[in-house]
Amino acid sequence: MAKKRKIVLNVVIGLMIVGGLISYKIYSSINLSNTSFEEDQVELFIPTGADEKDLEAMISPYLKHPKAFMMIAKQKGYLDRIRPGKYTIKKEMSNNEMINMLRLKSEPINVTFNNLDRLDKLAAKIAEQIEADSLSLIQSFQDKDFLSAQKFNADTALSMYIPNTYQFYWNTSADEFRDRMLNEYKKYWNSSRIAKAKKYGLTPTEVYSLASIVHKESVKADERPTIAGVYLNRLAKRMKLQADPTVIYALRKEADDFDMVIRRVLYKDLKIDSPYNTYKYKGIPPGPIAMPDLSALEAVLNPKKHDYIFFVADVKNFGYHKFASTLRQHNKNKKEYVAWIEEQKIKR
Repeated sequence: MAKKRKIVLNVVIGLMIVGGLISYKIYSSINLSNTSFEEDQVELFIPTGADEKDLEAMISPYLKHPKAFMMIAKQKGYLDRIRPGKYTIKKEMSNNEMINMLRLKSEPINVTFNNLDRLDKLAAKIAEQIEADSLSLIQSFQDKDFLSAQKFNADTALSMYIPNTYQFYWNTSADEFRDRMLNEYKKYWNSSRIAKAKKYGLTPTEVYSLASIVHKESVKADERPTIAGVYLNRLAKRMKLQADPTVIYALRKEADDFDMVIRRVLYKDLKIDSPYNTYKYKGIPPGPIAMPDLSALEAVLNPKKHDYIFFVADVKNFGYHKFASTLRQHNKNKKEYVAWIEEQKIKR
C-alpha cells in the first residue's frame, strides 16, 4: 500500500512539474522579452494588405522566437486584422507588449518637403517618406478633374503645396496626401493673407509664382522682402519683371532638362519665346518656377517699402544684392558685377 501511495505521489509531482513547465512556457512566450536586436528600438513598417506570411517575414529578423510571436498573435486575434502603418518595437518587449502595440493606431511620421521645382520631384520626395509610390502620387497630383475642380491647372498645380513639415500616417494613400495638402493650402490662405494679396492685385497662385522668383533670386531670407518690393514696384509701374531665374527656367523647360547648370544668363537667352521669359512678356509667369519656402511667400505678402526698381548681385557681399532706384545707378552696379563675372571666367 505504501509503495502504491509513493507511485501516486511521484506521478502527481511529475504532473505538477510538467504543468509548471508548460505554464512557464506559456507565461514566457507571452510576457518575457522576445526581441533580438541590440538597438534601443527598431521601426517596423507594415504595408497595406499585409497578410500573416508578410508579417512573419518582416518581424522575424527582430525576434528570438518568431513562431512563438505568431502563435500568440493568432491566439489574440491580431492576425485576423493586421493594421498597416509604422510601429516602433522597443528592446526587451514581450510578445504580448508587441501585439498590444501593433493593435493600436500606427504612429504618425513627419513628412517634410521644400525647394522642389516640379511635381514629379515632389512625388519622388514624398514617396521616400510614406507608403504611396511616386507613380501613384504624380498621377494624383496631375489629375485633371481634381485640378479643374479646385481651379488649378498644369502650370499652377505646384502652388497648391505649401512647403513645411506635416504629420501623416505612413500608410497614407496618394489621394489622401493630395487632399490633405489642399486643406493645408486653404488653411494657409486665410482671410488675412488673401487680403494682403489683393492689396497688390494678386491671387494666391500669383503670389506663389512671384515668391518662387524671389526664392530663386536670393538665398538670404532677410533680403527677400526687399527683392519682393522691387518686383511689386515693377508691376505697379507696368514694367517687365526681367527676372533671370525665369529665363533659366524657360531654357531648362525647352531643353526638358531641369538639372541643366546655367550660372550665367546671356543676352541671346533673353530672346527665348516662352511665357516664362519675363524679359519678353509682362506680368507674372503662368506658374511657379520653383517651390518657394515660407520666407519667400511671406516676403511677397509683407514686402519692404522702398523705391528700388533694379538690383544686381553684390560681388563684395556674396549672397546679397545692390539695389538702385535709377537706371544710372543700376548700370554702375551692373558694371561691377559683369567685370567680376568676366574675371571668374564664367561663360555659362
